[in-house]
Amino acid sequence: MDTPATLTPRQAEMLEAIRAHIAEHRRPPSRPELARLLGIASTNGVFKHLAALERKGAIELTPGSARGIRVKDEGGLPLVGRVAAGSPILAIENLLGRYPVDPDLFNPRADYLLQVKGLSMKDEGILDGDWLVVHRTSEARNGQIVVARIGEEVTVKRLKVRGHKAQLIPANPDFQTLHLDLSRQALAIEGIAVGLIRNLFARGHA
Repeated sequence: MDTPATLTPRQAEMLEAIRAHIAEHRRPPSRPELARLLGIASTNGVFKHLAALERKGAIELTPGSARGIRVKDEGGLPLVGRVAAGSPILAIENLLGRYPVDPDLFNPRADYLLQVKGLSMKDEGILDGDWLVVHRTSEARNGQIVVARIGEEVTVKRLKVRGHKAQLIPANPDFQTLHLDLSRQALAIEGIAVGLIRNLFARGHA
């Protein structure tokens, strides 16, 4: 049996789209949804790619089920890069790949990796290019490092909330604290940091 390593680029793209849909919606995509996600004109093309993925051992299909797709190598975590404005954090356009990191090594359990951009949290040891290990949740306690969405932007900061006032606090004196009035400004928590993977090969300039 072939392994997912032998997939064509189009098959690999479809496999990642399936994973991203499951991560975001907690269920596999339908064939028409896959066609829309990947810009395939007809579901016949989707069926052919799915059949190839099953032959190569990457997925298992349930006959007669609209969402009968099971990814067989579900281990590891998706890596999210720079988040496209307004898109869900685990949307396909944000994903850089999937890496063999055991989610159960972290407490609470990890859901994804976020590639850090910039040095606003450097005094916490979170550097440009590092992979932040994130537990997906919409709730966070004061003092936790969070992945937060403000409008269409996603940022990593330490959270402090008092009443309807919130602060997103950097760990670098060169950056200013973000002050939010929650009565008129939207703040969405996308997750909390549960670990860090130092990425010595992805250093950039903040």
